Amino acid sequence: MSRDAIIRAYNEAVFDTDKEAAFEVVNAALSHGMTAEEIVFEVVIPGTEAMMSAITKDPDANLAQHFMTAQIAAEVTEKMLTRFNHPPEVIGRVVLGTAFGDLHSLGKRIVAGCLKALMVEVIDLGVNVPAERFVEEALKHEAQVIAISSMMVHTATGERGCAKVRALLREAGLEGRFKIVVGGAPYRFDEGLYRTVGADNWAADGVAGAKLIAQLIREVKA
Repeated sequence: MSRDAIIRAYNEAVFDTDKEAAFEVVNAALSHGMTAEEIVFEVVIPGTEAMMSAITKDPDANLAQHFMTAQIAAEVTEKMLTRFNHPPEVIGRVVLGTAFGDLHSLGKRIVAGCLKALMVEVIDLGVNVPAERFVEEALKHEAQVIAISSMMVHTATGERGCAKVRALLREAGLEGRFKIVVGGAPYRFDEGLYRTVGADNWAADGVAGAKLIAQLIREVKA
């Protein structure tokens, strides 16, 4: 089985959100001599980016398909990491959660899955996260980015959401230490909303969010 055939088969499995088939391809790749490192960096990461891009352009795709694609990438990556000769260094850390008053988690979980495949350590705070906890956990884990998901307008613009996180960072003199990223439905309807709530940037979907977070981590660490 050639490397090109492995890549094609893995991409087909991921696009079909067939986790069992994806793992069968990965196991076949290992048996044909590919290393765990090669599988992650030459198959999983490029495949995830390609498939997420294709799904994003597909009008019939939905959040569940996005989630399964990210989840497969995350699970394959985690399995391969245990086989690495030398564990790879993460490029950085992000504190991720849904804004206070918001219990939606799917979008956040998509971002987390993509980030794991991009070698970003994710500190997932869950849902209904107070602004104070975002800041506390970012400091505790020495994160570079605080990522806040909101699926409703009132949780995006609420006084205990992103705006409060920005205020807390300003009061503590920490604005230069962290970047704030937001995402969710309200930001897609109003692309300038992220500025209103005090974020540094926003992303339209989980794939774009993961890429943006990875980019901002590098900027903070530069």
